[in-house]
Amino acid sequence: MSKWIDSLHEAVTDRFGDKLKRVDSHAGELTYEVAPEDLLEVCRALRDEKPFNFEQAMDVCGVDYLAYGKSQWATDKSTSMGFSRGVERTATHAFASADEADDMEKRFAVVYHLLSVSRNQRLRLRCWCPPQDPPVIDSVCEIWSGANWFERETFDLFGILFKGHPDLRRILTDYGFVGHPFRKDFPLIGNVEVRYDPEKRRVVYQPVSIEPRTTVPKVIREDHQYVEGFKESSRDA
Repeated sequence: MSKWIDSLHEAVTDRFGDKLKRVDSHAGELTYEVAPEDLLEVCRALRDEKPFNFEQAMDVCGVDYLAYGKSQWATDKSTSMGFSRGVERTATHAFASADEADDMEKRFAVVYHLLSVSRNQRLRLRCWCPPQDPPVIDSVCEIWSGANWFERETFDLFGILFKGHPDLRRILTDYGFVGHPFRKDFPLIGNVEVRYDPEKRRVVYQPVSIEPRTTVPKVIREDHQYVEGFKESSRDA
């Protein structure tokens, strides 16, 4: 680990203590988790205070951890789910009500990539959204104005609402788009389709007519290439 990372980590620990929890990294980077209630305070300090001076938010992005770490290929045969794991949103995965929120595991997170131009240093923050539907988190637009469109993109793709955002509208999808396409439970075929109606003489939206199907089955290869000891015996021959 480089000296600047050690020095920055020590400064962060001294300043914030338990408010920032370091996340393990295998790429020589600094990543911390911050609680939603501490997000704005920590971000202002990282921007304004001299040991840090992170003047710029390079990116703000969402992450959906639905079914994170679980394999969709549970058997030796092809699955009817294909690569569309999580298409059917069930009560287990949906944040159905506030009463059930305490029992829900973490799903949505917002990640902030910060840059200190004056010090040539980088730092990453991850903040978990409270378990509710829709997920809501504070906007950092007043701290880094460049986060405006990043938060709009995150809202558009993940459905995460940013409290205090001055103009939270979709930015990538169409006006009549339904749902948030980067969510793990968003159908691969979409929710609506667009076509031109010759009778109405305009473009119309209608429920999608494509039937979901498996396009990439799992293949278990049992040929000689995968037989243990075959390659060794072939080489000896």
